[in-house]
Amino acid sequence: TKGRVLVVGIVLADVANLADSIARSLASSREWAVEQQWVVIGKSPLRDASLQVVETLSSSEPKFVILNRVLGSTNLCDYNYVVITDDDIELPPFFLDRYLAWVGKYNFALAQPARTHDSYIDHRFVEQLDGISARQTRYVEIGPLFSMREDALPILTPFDVTSPMGWGYDFSWPVTIDAAKLKMGIVDAVPVSHRMRKPVANYVHSDADGQMKEYLAGRSHLKPEEAFYIVESFA
Repeated sequence: TKGRVLVVGIVLADVANLADSIARSLASSREWAVEQQWVVIGKSPLRDASLQVVETLSSSEPKFVILNRVLGSTNLCDYNYVVITDDDIELPPFFLDRYLAWVGKYNFALAQPARTHDSYIDHRFVEQLDGISARQTRYVEIGPLFSMREDALPILTPFDVTSPMGWGYDFSWPVTIDAAKLKMGIVDAVPVSHRMRKPVANYVHSDADGQMKEYLAGRSHLKPEEAFYIVESFA
């Protein structure tokens, strides 16, 4: 029998998005049984009726508050992996099967695909490194797409909504993952392109920054120079 993957995505319906193509790509997996749960924010109707929508919100809510609600109403024990995705990335062909094959090969409990060279990138560390397939790291970014294996779900969720946009999670996650003796990493072999919308275009930067400071003040975390570190790279 196939392993099971839960995809949770958030669509900003009132701006240009790629949710349809992302959903089609993920649904085309040959190796995994994929269930998708999308939350739509906005008033515009979706073009593709095949998108599996579980909730529609007329006004915006913080991303990780929404994710907690969706994950909290789902029996996560049913899945081998949970994939969280935004709606504005371009996935390479056969993305999910290729990505999870590398994630499995290198035993990453928490992982993300690298970003293509032409993407908007907040932290250069996540840009694709040419010539390697993957790297074990102390940093996995909160978006635009990341995956959690079944053994990482109980220690990473529910998300702490002191920082409801998720800012700062990626500096405390490595401490949590390390304490559980798990591995995390970035898959360079199947990078995603994130060039449609600038990442901070849809929420107030100062709010998220203040929430991040409050969140990190209350928990063990790495400084950026400690987090942006390759433990091992794989050819």
